[in-house]
Amino acid sequence: MRVSLKTLTFNPIFKKAPIVSLQGQPVLLFTQQHTSLLMALEQKQIKVFSECRNGYCGACKTKIKSGSVTYHTEPLVSLGSDECLPCCCMPDGDIDLDLSADGVQVVRATAKHERPETANI
Repeated sequence: MRVSLKTLTFNPIFKKAPIVSLQGQPVLLFTQQHTSLLMALEQKQIKVFSECRNGYCGACKTKIKSGSVTYHTEPLVSLGSDECLPCCCMPDGDIDLDLSADGVQVVRATAKHERPETANI
């Protein structure tokens, strides 16, 4: 039997978890366990001011340096193309936010076949 790769469609079993970075520093992997970007950031002890947690008030409005998000609740707040409401969105892929990474553990890999190390910044 001859199979053409052009006719095969692959449904990936494993999808790469988006990397969430703060000002260029990778700080966490966004997984299915996180219901929102805000929840993921808070679990990592990253302080983001928030109020309603539903996209109504805009208190958690955050600048996106790179990447994009999808909203599970459409925000009622007016947003710029480079802004998001972490309380009601999830990253589409890797994302870099304009939030301080002070005091957050940053994951760094030193070389192939070595254990990753963590550093506090």
